[in-house]
Parts: sequence; structure tokens; C-alpha cells
Amino acid sequence: MTADDDETVSDEFDPVTALHEHLAATEERPVEREAGWRLGEAQALAAEIADGGVDRATVIGRADEIRTLLAEIDRTGDREADDHVAAARELANRIANRTDDG
Repeated sequence: MTADDDETVSDEFDPVTALHEHLAATEERPVEREAGWRLGEAQALAAEIADGGVDRATVIGRADEIRTLLAEIDRTGDREADDHVAAARELANRIANRTDDG
């Protein structure tokens, strides 16, 4: 997963890495305090699974935890961060809903 030249995140190859990149992209955004706490927790979990070295069940479990954290965020107070959160939600759902054959 890579960030394009315009710094948009592309998730066409690796949704786990893209999930982490979307959450990391919110780090420097001016988000509301409560949203920032949840985003920080979600980013830490995403970093753990993006670094590799964890089994499939752990990846799915962490994605489910991230999904729960992101579900608690209505708005961040920053439109760009909101866009990253929306993309991260979709990726976390996709990863958490993986089956053994997918």
C-alpha cells in the first residue's frame, strides 16, 4: 500500500497497510479531543497488524477492535480527517469480515 504523489492513500493491494495509513493520516489533523483519543487507539492497533508478524486471527480481531473504536466517532471536526475515518471504517469492516478462505 502506498500514498500517491498527492498524498492520497491507495488500498488496492493491501487493506491492512491502507487501514494504518488512513489512521496515521489523521494524526496531524485538528481533530476533536474525544475523536483524537479513539483515533490514537485505533492507529496503535493498526500499526501492530500492519507491521506483520501476527497471525490471521489476530489481524481480524484487531480490525474488529478498530471497527468498534471508529464506530464511536461521529465527526472529528475536520473534513479531511472525516474522509480518512470513513475509509478506515470500510477497510476495518472488510478485514474484520474476512473468512478463512478470503
